[in-house]
Amino acid sequence: MSLSKHKRDWDELGRVDPLWAILTNPGQRGGKWNPEEFFASGAAEVSHVMQQAARLGAPRQRRSALDFGCGVGRLTRALAGQFDYCVGVDIADSMLRQAREWHRGWPSCQFLLNTTGDLRQFEDRAFDLVYSTIVLQHLPRMRLIETYVTEFIRVLDNDGLLVFQLPHHIPWMNRIQPRRRIYRFLRALGASEVHLLNSLKLTPMRMNFIPESKVKNLVQAAGGKVVWIERASNIDQVYYVTRR
Repeated sequence: MSLSKHKRDWDELGRVDPLWAILTNPGQRGGKWNPEEFFASGAAEVSHVMQQAARLGAPRQRRSALDFGCGVGRLTRALAGQFDYCVGVDIADSMLRQAREWHRGWPSCQFLLNTTGDLRQFEDRAFDLVYSTIVLQHLPRMRLIETYVTEFIRVLDNDGLLVFQLPHHIPWMNRIQPRRRIYRFLRALGASEVHLLNSLKLTPMRMNFIPESKVKNLVQAAGGKVVWIERASNIDQVYYVTRR
């Protein structure tokens, strides 16, 4: 699957049900998320991450943060309250348009489109914190996930902290992903994304994973060091990484 198709999928999600696409709580599907509760969840999540960061002693400075896969800015907003400014990047124009609308009065938030399989628009060591959650798992190829993790370390400052979430495995039954396959088939036949998402409860989202041992080797090869792993669920892990 190409990045252009991946972008198309997330542009459709952003047009139809952006908040649910970011936090897929079944009870909030169909535009039922309360925006205040949605953004409050981001503040709580970032508060937890910064508590763990303080325990680890990184990042040393709080000048700049990168929110990779920012969507409408749920976490960008919260990170901007902890750092001088936060840059959110996303592949979907539809998400970014809403992010900019939601944050008109937030000069410390910047939102940029990123449609390449890297972060070439940013210089080396540009950020004190790089953060990404419930994003990498949706990328279409394992190799692409690996490239982005390598890029995260490249743009991380010497005394910075990288935090990213990623499943370490997915049960076999969940790898079939029938709702995604049916969505893609019906969409190719011309069915409306609104009908597929809201009425049929289908989704174009895919799920991917990388085993923990492979993540550790990848981080080390890129010049980083895994300093802590938080077990978020029976399949999800949050990696805290510094530069070596």
